[in-house]
Amino acid sequence: MLFNSIEYLYFFIIVYILYWVFSKKPLIIQNFLLLSASYVFYGWWDYRFLGLIFISTIVDFFLAKKIHKTIKPRTRKILLGFSIIVNIGLLAFFKYFNFFIDSWINLLYSIGYELKSVKTLSIILPVGISFYTFQTLSYTIDVYYKRFKPTSNFLNFATFVSLFPQLVAGPIERAKNLLPQIEKRRLFSKEILTKGLVLILWGLFKKVVVADSLAPLVDKIFDNPSMYNGGTLTLGLFYFTFQIYCDFSGYSDIAIGTAKCLGFKFISNFNYPYFAKSIGEFWRRWHISLSSWFRDYIFIPLGGSKVSSWKYIRNILTVFLLSGLWHGANWTFLFWGLTHSMIYFMTRFIKNISLTFKYKKYFTPFFTFIAVMFSWVFFRSPSTSFAFRYLNDLVINFSFPQFPIKGLYYIGILLFFDFIFRSQSQHILKGIPTFKKQVILIFLIAFVLVHLSDSPKNFIYFQF
Repeated sequence: MLFNSIEYLYFFIIVYILYWVFSKKPLIIQNFLLLSASYVFYGWWDYRFLGLIFISTIVDFFLAKKIHKTIKPRTRKILLGFSIIVNIGLLAFFKYFNFFIDSWINLLYSIGYELKSVKTLSIILPVGISFYTFQTLSYTIDVYYKRFKPTSNFLNFATFVSLFPQLVAGPIERAKNLLPQIEKRRLFSKEILTKGLVLILWGLFKKVVVADSLAPLVDKIFDNPSMYNGGTLTLGLFYFTFQIYCDFSGYSDIAIGTAKCLGFKFISNFNYPYFAKSIGEFWRRWHISLSSWFRDYIFIPLGGSKVSSWKYIRNILTVFLLSGLWHGANWTFLFWGLTHSMIYFMTRFIKNISLTFKYKKYFTPFFTFIAVMFSWVFFRSPSTSFAFRYLNDLVINFSFPQFPIKGLYYIGILLFFDFIFRSQSQHILKGIPTFKKQVILIFLIAFVLVHLSDSPKNFIYFQF
């Protein structure tokens, strides 16, 4: 069920009305409705994969309770290890099994061995498995390190794992933020409804007006890159840079806005990342819930930055490579992660030599944006050879774009609003008078209605 579909509109209206009708009833009824609605929402794609969510839910609910009650360090580690094995094992099987098998076969073939009897499996990737796996895993890890006391209410925990606004593409919520909200009564107010609707419409604007308008232009260039000159290939990368931002941040805005309408406060997932002055800052602004997850559960446990230079380099490489692998079972995503690590080290070097020229404050954001834009070629390409060929053709055959530049119109509108919102505050809803909010609301409704189609396009991050 897509956020930008008519089915979801009907679904949300029904859930929203029932949700607030039951708000004065015992909290268990409201949370049971949320859990049921979440399972319907996820089962709309394929009900068979509801079993995977249920397995993760049961395993981490009972293991976390057991870890909390256990005193022996060795037993606690074994229980945590079991949780990691189950969660990462399911993720690895459904997402990476064929990738590792194919890579192993290709490696053996490259050194002269051909395996004819090995077959891959026809495995369907469950929607959102990377997101809810990390969410349940963080819960158990936090309980292990005594950062959070586990809940004894299975319904509340299952609702935390499966809450439909963020179930399939985030934000990846932490238990310490979301579970306490589930465990207490939510109260209706016109303010949360207005704020939620503004965010939903802003997200729909970014998705259906900008991202979906850029998508066919990007597809046309990437489907036949050899037909275009370097300027057009650069334009294709520029379009994709904003397509993926509007597609994914649009989903996050809709998810956060939907949750706000239901009385929940999700963490922010994007903070104007293309205004970042370094690749490190970019990742503090882009997919914040994922980058903070890797920081807290991978980077810091490895020693963070308080280690020797070589170990620090190892830690950074590990985080970026795992981040790339998290995004997809393809060498292109590993190269994408590696590219970002190289950019990170480069920008650290530039910072250390203390550039003092007059336009430094303009150069660093520009350099960061260009570096991020060109790294997206690995993210968008079907193979690493395709990506390198694309970059090669871009450089050696550079001339003025021969492709329509109408996509710049949509990007211009986006940047105009992003600049306004960013200059006033770090949040779309803060610092804007009520009258201006109403004007913005009307504007967004008009644009969204004009661009909505009968065949809503999928969100890019659903594949992860």
